[in-house]
Amino acid sequence: MHTKDFINKIDDWDQKIILKYNGLGGKPITYILKFISFFGRETLWIFLIVFYLFIWYDPFLLSYFSSTFLIGFILTLTIKQSVKRIRPFERLSSINRLEHQPTSKSFPSWHSYNLFSQGLLIGAFFFNSLLITIILLIFGILVAFSRVQLGVHYPSDVIFGSILGVIGFIMSIHLIGPLIFEMFIHFEEILNYEMQYQQINSWLYENIWYFFLCLSFFFIIFLLAIHKTIKEKIKKNKKIS
Repeated sequence: MHTKDFINKIDDWDQKIILKYNGLGGKPITYILKFISFFGRETLWIFLIVFYLFIWYDPFLLSYFSSTFLIGFILTLTIKQSVKRIRPFERLSSINRLEHQPTSKSFPSWHSYNLFSQGLLIGAFFFNSLLITIILLIFGILVAFSRVQLGVHYPSDVIFGSILGVIGFIMSIHLIGPLIFEMFIHFEEILNYEMQYQQINSWLYENIWYFFLCLSFFFIIFLLAIHKTIKEKIKKNKKIS
């Protein structure tokens, strides 16, 4: 089978599946899946990175969360810009977009990458628990399905994103994570400052400027999480007026 024929078959299958499951279950299921889908966004993982850096300093958790996130950011962004696959709702008029409009390309799914890579990191690496790993991967499958049901990704987008998540997890625990961890340890030695490990940073309540710095970081993360929703509401209000 020629590569072009194979791609066409995948494309036909993608269209068939997304047309079948887009909007499945009506508004109640859509609301639930929109909530579930949020956990695949970058917001949660950026929050954890900032939390383990400024609030509850833990170089081990920080190194592996940030390395997994960084790998995903580089891999998915590079592939998205190379493949430049348009979103299903932009291509198929019968597809309803049921959440805010994404600004990036469709292939692969960043949400699926996040849940599978971080799910494996938390369940298999941090807790070394098969049960927790299975639970998190099932949740990852729900997030991947939500992207199809909401009309923003083809099935092959989320499947490849999940596979990429497994690759990102392996790269993180064997290569990038240990490297970043060593960098933090080396940086601590250079600072020659007694770090406060795995406890609330005392600067938070002793230094007003540090408190406002942390508050600013979390406020920016919050704005990043809601800015697309705000933009869409402004557009709707303009159309109505």
